[in-house]
Amino acid sequence: MPRSARGIAVTQLALAWLLAQGDDIVPIPGTRSPRRLEENVAAAQVTLTSEDLARVQEILPHGSAGSRYPAAMMPTRQ
Repeated sequence: MPRSARGIAVTQLALAWLLAQGDDIVPIPGTRSPRRLEENVAAAQVTLTSEDLARVQEILPHGSAGSRYPAAMMPTRQ
């Protein structure tokens, strides 16, 4: 698993970033193994500094690098 500069898994960084966005944000990560579940839970203990958050904002100004699914697979409103 790739590690961020903070020594945590990239998935932990992503979950910690989501948790830092406010009390009205509740990430719902998927997982396929107990080890990944433990890693996801541990992300709640990661505290990102204002510098960390600014760096993420610099790298990903829109909060992500793209959609999870192609537009053709997304539901449409009728």
